[in-house]
Amino acid sequence: MGTHSELGEFLRIRRASLQPEDVGVLNYGIRRVPGLRREELAMLAGVSTTYYTRLEQGLSTNASEAVIDAIARALNLSKDERVHLFNLARPGKTKRRTPAKPDKVRPGTLRLIQSMPGTPAVVLGRRSEVLAWNVLGHRLVAGHLDFAAPEAPSTRPNMTRLLFLDDHTRELYTRWPDEARRAVASLRLVAGKSADDQELASLVGELTLKSPDFAKLWARHPVVDCLLGVKYLHHPEVGYLELNFEVLTPPDESGHRVLLYAADPESAAEGALQLLQVSGDTRKVPHGLAEIGS
Repeated sequence: MGTHSELGEFLRIRRASLQPEDVGVLNYGIRRVPGLRREELAMLAGVSTTYYTRLEQGLSTNASEAVIDAIARALNLSKDERVHLFNLARPGKTKRRTPAKPDKVRPGTLRLIQSMPGTPAVVLGRRSEVLAWNVLGHRLVAGHLDFAAPEAPSTRPNMTRLLFLDDHTRELYTRWPDEARRAVASLRLVAGKSADDQELASLVGELTLKSPDFAKLWARHPVVDCLLGVKYLHHPEVGYLELNFEVLTPPDESGHRVLLYAADPESAAEGALQLLQVSGDTRKVPHGLAEIGS
């Protein structure tokens, strides 16, 4: 994932999505391609057409914050898209080295999710890989997998890979297209911050080759930081669930996220989670995972 080519692709896609009337530009002549022309976008941003063209072609690597901000305003970017544009345009200030050692859950985070047996919880790494889950979280999103799978990088599940390539996971979400768009938009945001991450590049390459759905969504370059919302599931054991979710970020630079699920009080989903917890309590959790970091 070359940063400059990603920048050009993002700018072209966002420019093509804007119509002249959306930004108060007089529409004249026959347009052979959809969206704004380069010279129109450059005019709105207050930069020369030549400079903007070089930026879109990945030939300019030293755009100032003022120029990037002007282009973001001209493109009517959302807050998340604006952050993504800055990450792509100025990678030297945002990229992070890939850790030499395999990532692992922080002991404190593990103890936190284990202390909430009635709340499904999953700890995700930067690339949406599962670093840990509590019993109810495992039972909810991946009961068909080994509970201890996140312990080793070689067996660690990846939530985005499961969503697109695992039949069980695909059937779990009753609104799968919405879930897929949300997953790709989140992964795009991460990719903008991690241009040198070879593991992330390999994941994107694998999913692009194996999943036409992923390839189509990835090409649209969606960018959203999904921190909360509602997930609609049909669990094979307890049926339909409508669950709120929140994503918490630990106060460090690990990029880890704690995904928590909750049902509305006295709802059918609350009863379903309780049933799922009871069935999960009867299963033995591997001792080694429970003792990580203790």
